[in-house]
Amino acid sequence: MSDELFFALFVIGALLLIAVMVLAIVLAIRVWKTGKYLQSMGLGGKWVLWGAIIYTVCPIDLLPDPIYIDDVGVLGGALIYLSRLAAKARQNQQQQLRQAPLPPQQQRRPPQRTR
Repeated sequence: MSDELFFALFVIGALLLIAVMVLAIVLAIRVWKTGKYLQSMGLGGKWVLWGAIIYTVCPIDLLPDPIYIDDVGVLGGALIYLSRLAAKARQNQQQQLRQAPLPPQQQRRPPQRTR
């Protein structure tokens, strides 16, 4: 194999690793932002959020650390799950607002005439 081909493969591999790392960072940020709905998601949402963040940061992975494909998969799965939980929480909140009794209308008094 020539030196030029080796260098080209090395550069392509490095660019792919950087792209996957950036994707992992973007997904981690989105998972973190989705976590703001944690109070309405219950215990399952909290476990998924913190489990995904810890797995991403933890040095023990299914694949070695320079290969972030497993981290991207875990973060993507967590993001999908948390997004669905957030959507359900928003729907439940809207339904509760629709079903809540309306406050009684204030009775209007006719304007008083001054003499």
